[in-house]
Amino acid sequence: MSFNNISFILHKPQLSENIGACARAMKNFNFKKMVVVKPKPIFPNDKILATSVGAKDVIINSKVHETLESAVKKVDYVIATSARFRNKNIKHLKLDDLININFNKKVAFLFGSEASGLSNNEISYANFTMQIPTNPDFKSLNLSHSVIIIAHTIANIINLKSSKYSKSNKISLASKKDIQAMTNLCIKKLEQKNFFKPIEKQPIMLENLRSIFYKMELSEKEIRILSSVFASLAKNG
Repeated sequence: MSFNNISFILHKPQLSENIGACARAMKNFNFKKMVVVKPKPIFPNDKILATSVGAKDVIINSKVHETLESAVKKVDYVIATSARFRNKNIKHLKLDDLININFNKKVAFLFGSEASGLSNNEISYANFTMQIPTNPDFKSLNLSHSVIIIAHTIANIINLKSSKYSKSNKISLASKKDIQAMTNLCIKKLEQKNFFKPIEKQPIMLENLRSIFYKMELSEKEIRILSSVFASLAKNG
């Protein structure tokens, strides 16, 4: 179990000060992997570095992506944070539930922009959603506050969990890259069959389809089987 398995994804962050404060919050609890998706300010900039104080290394070593799909490609589990309950077929976690997550896997916590949070489309890339318990009459948290609450919680779990034995793990879970490739193959074959009708409903259909695959804990073998099935059905249609 390693702190290096945990990453914090900031999706379309708006303010330089918040990005810097998030880096500081992460380093407070020994986390180093920051991922930034399509930031609004120039990244990095002097204000980000100044606000990060002693965590400039987190900023300098962070990864920047243009799309969320690219950002989660090498992650095993994505946990999306949201102040709003989503009426979607996806498992919702509480902070206490994080103790049941396998942090031997690569886990990413996804945070939305300060202005609008995460859309349902962005949530569709996640395995779980999670709400931080707050005053129900005032749920809004600053981005860096959300990061530090989760960083503190995960650091405690990693430090307290015993590693006296190694769990047998004969089944290899598929990577997000493999899931993306299979999903894109499925979408391509469905498009060839003119499946997405009416056309105006295609975005929500794609969102739901992607959500189905992303929240499943598919093994590498299952991914290969499903990919073969999609390819075979297209040939025989």
